[in-house]
Amino acid sequence: MEEKQQILIVKLSSLGDVLHALPAVAELKRQLRGEIHWAVQPGFSSLVGCFSCVDKVIEVPRPGFNRAYSAALCQIRSTEYDMVVDFQGLLKSAIIARAARAPRRIGPSFAREGSKFFYHELAGSENKNRHAIEECLDVISHLGLEMPSKPSFPMKVPDIDLDALMAELPCRGPRIAIAPCSRWESKNWPEEHFAELLGSIVSGHDARVCFIGGRGDAETAQRIINASGVKAVNFCGRHSIVESLGVLAKCDALVSNDSGPMHMAVALGVKSVVPFGSTLPERTGPYGPGHVPLRVAGCRPCRKRVCPKGTKACIRGVTPAMVEAALFGAST
Repeated sequence: MEEKQQILIVKLSSLGDVLHALPAVAELKRQLRGEIHWAVQPGFSSLVGCFSCVDKVIEVPRPGFNRAYSAALCQIRSTEYDMVVDFQGLLKSAIIARAARAPRRIGPSFAREGSKFFYHELAGSENKNRHAIEECLDVISHLGLEMPSKPSFPMKVPDIDLDALMAELPCRGPRIAIAPCSRWESKNWPEEHFAELLGSIVSGHDARVCFIGGRGDAETAQRIINASGVKAVNFCGRHSIVESLGVLAKCDALVSNDSGPMHMAVALGVKSVVPFGSTLPERTGPYGPGHVPLRVAGCRPCRKRVCPKGTKACIRGVTPAMVEAALFGAST
């Protein structure tokens, strides 16, 4: 019997970027039927562990953690891989790809920091005017494989009894998740907008609302709940990434900034409504039909972490009424 190919995937971070690579990896598994190993930073290893197409997760700490990092490289070096696909395209990921000593190393079209010198091939032609998921799928056509009609996100997520967790709420309407924080200040929809939206969807639509995010988001979420004058459940910091996937899977919709939870919703097939300001929905927005990215005319997306004008006028221009209409109107 013919031995299965051993394929190493390198996509170290972040949450959204890891999910962007999943459809391409799913196709590699489906069409090549090989054994898939995925090198990822420890903070996202549990997420990759949910991916049905991945056979083994290899935790690779940041290079600063020398002993653990060296051990991870030794583990990779000791395995005979047939092919390495690096979806990150940075020097740190290219070093990991090179450590595998595979006869075929493929990097992305947008390889930076000299990483392209570590690969045998680059997949596709660089084109940043498209979504990151499409960039990752370049490797499928590069290998002469069949492109999928639509991206798939095969995952196993825990079955969360969300109704029980939200039993304290007086409402009985749709279950709406809100993720109020991102790592870029310029991406964050104003707290007062979230509070106005929360009050309106609870009083007007009998919505059951939960806030999701990390421990550092809990204080922001609680301020929004307090300012809204209505009841909601603050899950921020209470669940792991994987558990948050289970929570989100039971929700009817998500309101989020351009951040990881938005991409989680896409992978789960949950409708997401996302105010956009400094970033481009075409590039990093919710991918596929059924989601609603919202922008207003005015500032061109600056792609800066902090608003250069100090006003955040672009994202402030997306009103709570616009988000509410997108939530309860027809999907686009």
